[in-house]
Amino acid sequence: MPKETAVYTHGHHEPVLRSHRWRTAANSAAYLLDELRPGLAVLDVGCGPGTITADLAALVAPGRVTAVDTTEEILSQAAGVAAERGLDNVEFALADVHALDFPDDSFDVVHAHQVLQHVGDPVQALREMRRVCRPGGVVAARDSDYAAMAWYPEVPGLDDWLDLYRRVARANGGEPDAGRRLLSWARRAGFTDITPTAATWCFATPESRAWWGGMWADRTVGPAYAEMAVAGGRASTEELARIAAAWRKWATRDDAWFMVPHGEVLCRT
Repeated sequence: MPKETAVYTHGHHEPVLRSHRWRTAANSAAYLLDELRPGLAVLDVGCGPGTITADLAALVAPGRVTAVDTTEEILSQAAGVAAERGLDNVEFALADVHALDFPDDSFDVVHAHQVLQHVGDPVQALREMRRVCRPGGVVAARDSDYAAMAWYPEVPGLDDWLDLYRRVARANGGEPDAGRRLLSWARRAGFTDITPTAATWCFATPESRAWWGGMWADRTVGPAYAEMAVAGGRASTEELARIAAAWRKWATRDDAWFMVPHGEVLCRT
């Protein structure tokens, strides 16, 4: 793997995949949908468990979607989602976005959702995405911005969660505040025709609060993240348990509200 590759902070244990499986093209790639039409060739970078991938495949059929990620395990899950939906226009491959194993000008659309915040060199990643995109095509990237997340009420443990997560992510070579940087990274990667936008997720209903708070409580003490935080000397097991409890306490409040902002760029080649 190239030296630019960073450690994936979240890992692929169940609470993380619980979050990823919730994602759809509608709630996570709405800025891209007007660019899609039947017959296009799409590359979905960092496809995860494949729910967005499957939506994209349905939208461009009979065109094809190539979905890539870094582990066979997660690709197997994505392939299972495509099979469950009866999609036969998706193929899967291992890949590193810093050095994609595809010829120049291979795809009409190259898409990455919540990927660039986790890579060691996001500008190089965007250069590679640009290289494999055909002239007249679109490179689309969307990433959250942790420092801009907002919530109510101001449960102290959530401040600790945010501070710790940002430190762990940066120690792993990523940039948790990627959303605000996408336009800058795209310009440095050589794009000149860029449409920058922003969008949010909001968790404020009883059901969504319980889901979001419970998911982050589980993620905080999950094996991958906990090991990184504790082994790196950034938190103790007791501190992680306290943060998880704060998430569960927040989720029980009738007035609880959480907003996740995302930066987006549509880059025309």
